[in-house]
Amino acid sequence: MAKRTTVIISQGQSQNPAKRDLEESLVAALLMEPGLEVIVIPHLYDLKADGTGVLALQGVTGPVVVLSWLYERAARWILDRHGLHGKTGLTLLKSNEESDEDEEELREAQEAAAEDEKLRVAQQRATPDRRVYCLDLRLHAKVEPYVQEIRRIADENKLQLVQLMDWVGGSPAPQALDRFVAPTNDTALGGKATSAATSTASNALQPLRIVEETERRWYPVIDFSRCTNCMECIDFCLFGVYGVDKSETILVEQPDNCRKGCPACSRVCPENAIMFPQHKTPGIAGASEASAGALKIDLSKLFGAPDGGADAFEIAARERDEQLLAVGRDAVGMTVGMPKRQPTTGAPAPKDDLDNLIDALDDLDL
Repeated sequence: MAKRTTVIISQGQSQNPAKRDLEESLVAALLMEPGLEVIVIPHLYDLKADGTGVLALQGVTGPVVVLSWLYERAARWILDRHGLHGKTGLTLLKSNEESDEDEEELREAQEAAAEDEKLRVAQQRATPDRRVYCLDLRLHAKVEPYVQEIRRIADENKLQLVQLMDWVGGSPAPQALDRFVAPTNDTALGGKATSAATSTASNALQPLRIVEETERRWYPVIDFSRCTNCMECIDFCLFGVYGVDKSETILVEQPDNCRKGCPACSRVCPENAIMFPQHKTPGIAGASEASAGALKIDLSKLFGAPDGGADAFEIAARERDEQLLAVGRDAVGMTVGMPKRQPTTGAPAPKDDLDNLIDALDDLDL
């Protein structure tokens, strides 16, 4: 059965007064909304696996809205990494720069992905029957757009409850539905004592605030809706960041082994499934193709290809070598863990001059 909607506000990494003001204004506004539970946590990306922030995330059982200073896609898969799973909730919140054309581009990209015959990791996993909505706090400087969207989401989940009750044999009376959304007795969902007095008092005072010492982190986040478990990343990374679970599925096993500032593995991923949420390039940080278009990003550089003519593989190899040298190891260049350039399906394409050159280099075994 549907639960009350939980709103989680992930604080920014810095003490920027404007960011803090927006966060606290949101807390104050949302506490006045019926049927919501509000939790404030440190920055989502920096949470420790065994910390109280992750425990709080894992304790949420109903629909959840997460507001963070991250792209929606990055936030969703960080949540997934921390054990907060669910179906992707559709958000209608857009920045002032986004247009209907951008939304149409994203829809077309999603439809193309759905028709793709490749098996994605997310398709092989069971997903809880609840929705997870991610809102980017960088879209608006005012509270109102976020509050309006959260109201819409709460109403959407309230409607799902009505539809569920219809399916099992009759809609509840409006008063009963209101009592479900905003319980007033100690038998409320979740096992919390919420008498009329204590419920009103707790909702009027403050949210649940998670206090945890964190520091800025840097590690890859895998988008399993794109990942095909090809293992290119584990072959490429030489720092022991990646591993596999019991079902032989790729995972970020040792995140703190990752070298700060290095996004090289994201450049070699054939499905663009690896994100570094703090990277300055939107595509690597988790922006969708449509979002990057709205920000006027050249699509040829969406996934980090810089000026100068070098391709993503060459840049990735150079970034990896820089990190290897920094820890006293030998550079390996393009000789280790580089993806093959040959097509993986269909009849082999005729080799061009570039293919012949690479074959010649391979024969040298440098």
